[in-house]
Amino acid sequence: MATQSMTPMEDTMRMKITEALKPTALEIFNDSHLHSHHKAMQGVTSKETHFRVTITSEAFASKMQPARHRMVYALLKDEMAQEGGIHALQLKTRTPAEEERQKQKDALAIEK
Repeated sequence: MATQSMTPMEDTMRMKITEALKPTALEIFNDSHLHSHHKAMQGVTSKETHFRVTITSEAFASKMQPARHRMVYALLKDEMAQEGGIHALQLKTRTPAEEERQKQKDALAIEK
C-alpha cells in the first residue's frame, strides 16, 4: 500500500523541473509557513503555496533571466493556476558556469 506524500506540490515541481531542465542542482524551499498569516492566505488549506527555487541547468545557457523564469513558469502553469496551488514563486536560475563563478566569488569573500 503506497503512502501519500506530505509534499505533493513540491514533488510535482521537482519532477517537472528535473524532466524538462535536467538540472545539475535543484533546491526547493517551502516558505508557506512564513506567509500563512497573510490575508490572501486566510482559508487556504494548502501548506504548499510559497516557494523559493534555485535551479542550475545548462538549459538556461544564452538566455536572460526573464526568459529563464518564463521557462519555469510555463512548466508550472497548472500548479500556479489551481485553487490552493502555487501563490508565490521566487526563482534563482543559473547555468553550471555561472554556478561555478559564484562559488569562486564566495570562496574569495571568505578568504578576505
